[in-house]
Amino acid sequence: MGGIKRAVLFAHLPDLEPPHHLGSPISSVVALTRESLVIVFLSHLFRLPQTADSCSDTSQGQQQQLSLNRVHQWDDVQRLLTYVYVKATKAAQDLGKVLLDISIVLKDVSEDFSTDFGNGMDMCFRIHGDPPILHLPESIEALPTVFIIPDRITEARQQRSVPVTASCDASPSSYPVVALGGTFDHLHAGHKILLCMAAWIASSKVIVGVTDDDLLKNKSNKHVLESMTVRMERTRSFLQLFRPDLEYEIVPLRDVCGPTGWDPNIQALVVSMETLPGAAAIDKKRAAESLPPLRTFVIDVISSESEKLDHEDMEMLKQTKLSSTFIREWIVKNQTNTV
Repeated sequence: MGGIKRAVLFAHLPDLEPPHHLGSPISSVVALTRESLVIVFLSHLFRLPQTADSCSDTSQGQQQQLSLNRVHQWDDVQRLLTYVYVKATKAAQDLGKVLLDISIVLKDVSEDFSTDFGNGMDMCFRIHGDPPILHLPESIEALPTVFIIPDRITEARQQRSVPVTASCDASPSSYPVVALGGTFDHLHAGHKILLCMAAWIASSKVIVGVTDDDLLKNKSNKHVLESMTVRMERTRSFLQLFRPDLEYEIVPLRDVCGPTGWDPNIQALVVSMETLPGAAAIDKKRAAESLPPLRTFVIDVISSESEKLDHEDMEMLKQTKLSSTFIREWIVKNQTNTV
């Protein structure tokens, strides 16, 4: 079989707007890649959370070095991730590459890459006209590199975007410990948006509850559902790729609450629209244990009823299947066809 087995695409972003000008390059790289694609977005807007004693006396130049308020950028970042994940996933599904593993990494332009980043990759793609990338590991520097031309018409149209500025208000910019839960079977774009956003607002640790096998006995096509061990390992691997600076605690989830029902160190909870009712149960449990309520963040962009995407992006979302059920059905159908 031809094509590139594992590839990485690097692109610089000037702001947090969905990068429509990169739609064609993303689709092109997806078409060329067989197994795994990592898309790395570079921007000063992705500076890791920092602690600043005071912002009142900093100069304009110094303020640019401060971290942005990640909580304030919640909607912008989930909209950006959703556009790219849906664009790449739809391109893959249209080509029958349902199992293509697509991951997005948000990196500060001055942040170092881990020394093993890029190990096992076969090709590097860059965007023509982008500035040089600092601190690339040797494993990436040694790869064959192809430069792709972005959609300049769409890029020019995006110049109306308003730049994001650093925030110095007193509200939390991030939370030390953030929790979330899910099945995470055949880890797909919907899961990854959820995991990314939990890591986006965390400054120290992310706790992930992964549904225990015993609770999944009624799932459709259960015989191709990944074991809890595999689901936990894949979840950890993805999070460590996305933000290697954080601590990750991946635990079995045997009830609705998991650690959120008793752990006093958790401050924030990330849920999807489908799991939002569980947040109320968690608050009730914590209140019974005399624990403070959690700040709840909802991933609502990937909902078909979302009002945060423009019409064209919403139509693309509606045509894209972000579902473990769909993936299991596809696997079973293709196993049947090959017998």
